[in-house]
Amino acid sequence: MSDTFPTIRLRPKAEARAIRHGFPWVYADELVTDRRTRALTPGTIALLEDDARQPMGLVAVNPNSKIIARVLDQNPEAVIGPEWFAARLARAQDMRARLYDAPFYRLVHAEADGLPGVVIDRFGSAAVIQPNAAWAELHLEALTQALVDVTGVETVIKNATGRARSLEGLSEETVILRGALDAPVPVPMNGATYMADLMGGQKTGLFYDQRPNHAFTQALARDARVLDVFSHVGGFALAALAGGAAHALAVDGSAPALALAEAGADVMGAADRFATRKGDAFDVMTALAAEGAQFDLVICDPPAFAPAKPALEAGLRAYERVARLAAGLVAPGGYLCLCSCSHAADLNRFRAASARGIGRAGRRSQILYTGFAGPDHPVLPHLAESGYLKSLVFRLAP
Repeated sequence: MSDTFPTIRLRPKAEARAIRHGFPWVYADELVTDRRTRALTPGTIALLEDDARQPMGLVAVNPNSKIIARVLDQNPEAVIGPEWFAARLARAQDMRARLYDAPFYRLVHAEADGLPGVVIDRFGSAAVIQPNAAWAELHLEALTQALVDVTGVETVIKNATGRARSLEGLSEETVILRGALDAPVPVPMNGATYMADLMGGQKTGLFYDQRPNHAFTQALARDARVLDVFSHVGGFALAALAGGAAHALAVDGSAPALALAEAGADVMGAADRFATRKGDAFDVMTALAAEGAQFDLVICDPPAFAPAKPALEAGLRAYERVARLAAGLVAPGGYLCLCSCSHAADLNRFRAASARGIGRAGRRSQILYTGFAGPDHPVLPHLAESGYLKSLVFRLAP
């Protein structure tokens, strides 16, 4: 079967061993990029050979991307078609079905689930696909059909937005591929109910990755006054209310996201213990400090301040500033949860930036908990980028 594919070849000094051991990417400077290779249509499936012309497997090629090839299958005789997609999806679903008692989770976490550049989140009878690589765009119909066949979902949405697609040279759109959808989807998680806008919300509509970290802070929230900054659709705040918080305030810059948070609190019967405040997070935290506000539990879950290495130093300064402002709002003996979804800022650097911020607020702390993404976001050991989320919970001294 491999003779039906074009062949691409690694340069002599490329890391062939790493690829054979599971690293899923080939960078442009590792590949012999002759005229024939540069002329390949983005998304073309090709046979990858090492510099000795030994086959290494099938890859998806995008000559316009710094990640010029993504490993699809180390078997050079594999057939990338409906059965191949169905097998990958069935394997991913089997693991999630063992972990969760309801079909609300990340079903496919890109390279870590053997589908490079593909994210699929499941919302009961609906699913959202993010085809963030050119090959997935070309094979979207086969992927969608396999998704329906394996999971039985009735509605499939393509969410083609975000930085990853722009790096692949792909356009943006959000469209329903199968079925219909006319309202936000209620999502049960940690005893809370979240309203996920699958068509107009951020990313796929909800962040499942924080599930275990929601659960930990929920245990600290009983009878507490809670502040959730960068709240999105109520992430930590609604989990805190489900855990018995006396009151929760959600802060976000998006009015539609806060409206969904309010709808979730209403469905939970917790609207009387919930409030929202729209505005820039830094401005709102500064204003709350000026008002003398204090909370027993403060959570800050900002967007990626350091999405790539060039932004690392500025991102770390931003995390430090978040920690300093948030620490000033924590009541004596209270708790502070700080999160980062920037893979460029590793745990050590994020922890150091957070500790500096807390110290510059004049507070002393101890770390109670270090959390990561839930198991529906598995980490590929060879790819640091697949393990991006960090969550730190501090107790601040009285």
